[in-house]
This record gives sequence, structure tokens and C-alpha cells, in this order.
Amino acid sequence: MKRTLFPGYTIGTDAYRDIVAICSACGRRAVIIGGKRALAAAEAKIRAAVEASAIFITDVQWYGGEASLENIERLAAIPSVQAADMIFAVGGGKAIDTCKVLAHRTNRPFFTFPTIASTCASCTSLGILYHPDGSLREYSFSKVPCRHIFIDPQIIADAPAQYLWAGIGDTMAKHYESTTSSRGCSPEHSDAMGICMSAMCAEPMLKWGAQALKDCRAHAVTAALTEVILGIIVSTGLVSNFVQVDFTTGAAHAMYNGFTVLPEVEENGHLHGEIVAYGILILLLMDKRLDEFEKVYRFNRTMGLPTCLKDINTAEDRVPQAADKALKGIDVRVYPYEVTKDMIIAAVRQLEEYSAANR
Repeated sequence: MKRTLFPGYTIGTDAYRDIVAICSACGRRAVIIGGKRALAAAEAKIRAAVEASAIFITDVQWYGGEASLENIERLAAIPSVQAADMIFAVGGGKAIDTCKVLAHRTNRPFFTFPTIASTCASCTSLGILYHPDGSLREYSFSKVPCRHIFIDPQIIADAPAQYLWAGIGDTMAKHYESTTSSRGCSPEHSDAMGICMSAMCAEPMLKWGAQALKDCRAHAVTAALTEVILGIIVSTGLVSNFVQVDFTTGAAHAMYNGFTVLPEVEENGHLHGEIVAYGILILLLMDKRLDEFEKVYRFNRTMGLPTCLKDINTAEDRVPQAADKALKGIDVRVYPYEVTKDMIIAAVRQLEEYSAANR
């Protein structure tokens, strides 16, 4: 038997009004876990929404700063967390993935409250785990996403715009990776649906991305910003839930995972989607899709997304180490051709030359 689950979602500045009606079916006790800035933005709104209802907040906990097994085990041992019937996951990708894997391991439902639009983590069942030093550890596989996503676009508009900026890059990768990784295969029904849906992860970003970023910087909830938020969180998340992991990952995320081992990238605070946006350019060059590469390159330049190694604070002599790490994961184990270390290095060099000639 094959079963695929999909979360519902509510979006709007009044989205949290749905909490009681939707979450009450899962119990009366909820623990709120999230990032520090995320909790500062959302906790009071969540508490106001459940006030005078049957839902009781057992505790509010910081997730620990990294989506690591160590933090998950620490949270699982806290009595107030153990007492909760359900988990309210608040924040960005790492906070939500921490809660997600905690919920999976303790067999409890969870609900997500994204406070930034940087990844699709609040919609997906897949969890990504890291070592305490920030390097990639493993993927945590499950078919169980959250029960519902509560999206307050004003909270996202009031968050640092850099997260939306990076989220746009991460979202676009879903289209380029799923269509490339699945090439030459015969996708089953849900995979084929998700791959077709992945167009909604690229075209809306190209159409609305620049305006949405401008609106986010102005803290304004607009149609453009709403479309981009839905693209980042919902469209991309549903593609991930529809499509098997070997098709929904690819060279762009392999590049990101490779760069996690370079301290200079981590120490300079580069975001997941920012590095993935660079990885899309490498993917397209390796795939020899030069027309598409030039379109995405121009978009990255317009948006200020990375187009060369200098933009992510590293250099060509560091690429072999990153390439080794990139090829150790699962991202390109199913691909229309073998991705090699030399191929990655050559594509990076080609991008460096193109970027130098077009600045």
C-alpha cells in the first residue's frame, strides 16, 4: 500500500484564528518550540488565539540553534515537552525540522508556524539533520508532514528580508532538480504529478520575486509577496511530498551540502537557499542548458543572489573539498548521468569565467 499525506494551510494576517478549530482534534496540550526571534514574533499571537479555549500551552522551548540529534534528544527529555499531545513548531527550516523529527520519533502530531519564508520545511515530511558544527548529518525520512500550516504573512514581512531572498533561490531549485533528476525515468503517478507541479516553483519566482523582495523590505503584505510566500512554503513543500527523494533532490542541493564543510561559508552566515541558488547555476552548466543558465544567471544578478565563489566567501582551491562532500550524500545518486568531482570543478570554473566576463 502506498500512502501520501498532505497538510492543509491557512494564510492571512488572521491565520492563527484557525488554531483552535483545527488543532483541537489532536488533544488539549500543546508545547511551542521554535527559534528565539520566531518565538518573539509569534508566541503572543498563538497564546491569544488559544486563550479561553480547551488548548493549554504546556511550555515554550527554544529548539537549540541547530537541527541536531542532540537537540532533539534534549527536548524529548523535558517533562513539559513529554506532557504535550502535540507540537507547535515555530520558525524557519532548522527549528521546524527539529520539531518535525521530534514529533516523528515520539509519535505525535505537529503543526507548523513559519515565521520566515526561506524553505519548504514547514510543509514537508522530510527532515534534514546536522551535526552540532552545522555540517550535514543525514536526512530523516517519513511520510508524515504536519497536520496544518499557519502562515501569517505580516510576521514574514516583518522578518529580515534576507530569508525571503534566500527562500526564492531554494524554491527555484525544486523545479530544476526534479525535472533533471527524473529525466530518463518513468515516474509513478504521484512523482509525475509533483514534477509537473514543480513549474510553480520557478515561474512565480521569476515573475514576482523582485517585487516580493521589495515589498518584504517595506514590511508590506502584497499580492506579490503572498504569491512568493505560497510558492516557497506550499508549492515547493507539496512537490517534496509528492515526489520521491531521489527526484526531489539534485545537484543544487548537493552543492549546498558540499559547502557546509567549509568553515568560511558557515562563519559568514550564508543561508541555505542562497547557496542552493548558486548550485542551480552549477546544475545548469553541468547539464549544458545554457539558455536556461543565462536566464537564471540574470535573475540571480537582479536579486543579488550568488553568481561566483566570492559571493559566498570562498575560492576555487576550496572546491575539491566541497565536491567530495557533495558526492557523499544522496542528492545525485539517481541522475541521468554520473556526476563526478571533475565535472563539478569544471562547472565551477566555467561559472567563474562567465561571471568575470559579465560583471
